[in-house]
Amino acid sequence: MRLALPRWSGTLAVKAAVFITVMCCALAALLGVLVHVSVTNQTVGQARDLALSRLDDATTAFEAGDTLGPGAGVDPPGLPASLRTLALSGERGTLVADHRGRPTMWAAGPVDGDRALAVQVDYAQSARTIEGLDRAILWSSGLAIGATLLVGAFAVTRVTRRLHTTARVARRISAGDLDARVDDPRTKEPGRPQDEVAAVAAALDTMAATLQGKLLSEQRFTADVAHELRTPLTGLHAAAELLPPGRPTELVRDRVAALRTLTEDLLEISRLDTGRERLELDAEELRALAGRVVRASGRTDTEVRIVRDARVETDRRRLERVLGNLVANAHRHGRAPVRLTVDGAVVTVRDHGDGYPEYLLVHGPQRFRTEGGSKGHGLGLTIAVGQAEVLGARLTFANAADGGAVATLTLPSA
Repeated sequence: MRLALPRWSGTLAVKAAVFITVMCCALAALLGVLVHVSVTNQTVGQARDLALSRLDDATTAFEAGDTLGPGAGVDPPGLPASLRTLALSGERGTLVADHRGRPTMWAAGPVDGDRALAVQVDYAQSARTIEGLDRAILWSSGLAIGATLLVGAFAVTRVTRRLHTTARVARRISAGDLDARVDDPRTKEPGRPQDEVAAVAAALDTMAATLQGKLLSEQRFTADVAHELRTPLTGLHAAAELLPPGRPTELVRDRVAALRTLTEDLLEISRLDTGRERLELDAEELRALAGRVVRASGRTDTEVRIVRDARVETDRRRLERVLGNLVANAHRHGRAPVRLTVDGAVVTVRDHGDGYPEYLLVHGPQRFRTEGGSKGHGLGLTIAVGQAEVLGARLTFANAADGGAVATLTLPSA
């Protein structure tokens, strides 16, 4: 069984790791310096006291004419020049210096006016003690930094993992999955203290639930309105057919037909919004399908260009709906010539008008929004995008460099 290692690619994790490392190193260095200075001062002080005590004994013995004892002498060889100068000036002092390859604590004082009485104490053991202490400080600091980094990495990884989970849920909600929730366990227990990440997760879940409720209410309202309009529109259509021929009758029939089309579009959008549409897949030749779309549109002036035919597995009715809406939109809002091009699994519909408005290129089609008083309700492209998503295709909108709008439908090939 392999354990999943934490990912440290996030900026927050890297910053936290760097901060923990710097703080650990600074704290270890500060404590090490304090301990080193304290122990060194104590060790040096003990050696200095011992050397001065022996210097007092040697001075007493020298004045009494007795033997000075081991390590003591008048102007001994190896006495540091600075300490000799201090003793000849009438002062007493101590100094650590190497003598015969070993660290030695010297203590010296004046005798007979122009000579120096000096005592030497072996300082090697004290020096080894300080060196051992320094090594122990380095090892313990390294172990402390390593342990702190491991603990910090564990804690930061847990936080960043929860943040990544929240970010993934937010992206799923943005993509339209309104059922996505973080479900942080800390938000399920009211008595458990919540941190900032849990608060963000709870706020995101609440926002998603509220947004889902509002969208469902809007979808139900749209479907209910469309369904309720269907019955009176059917009667109105039948009544319009009974009117005597004439220009007023044509106007009434035209408006009734437009209203029926709008109602059917609203019903189709409400079905797409539910996300429960099911495909009826079959293999289709795009060349034949493109011809049927143009014939059904009644616009024989639409040019069909086959660069490379393709056979795709798709829902014929939905694909015809998408291409039919694109062709109708090109004729309604653009200018001739309108060209439908099949290049493998990529189908483009282009006109030579003023192109798509800026808002559509940035945000995509929006319901009931048209540009510059254009005819229509802005539902044709919205339905085309929704049906393309059901088909698993990608529908994009752009403006040609030499003018005109270009809609590109990329189908999954068989």
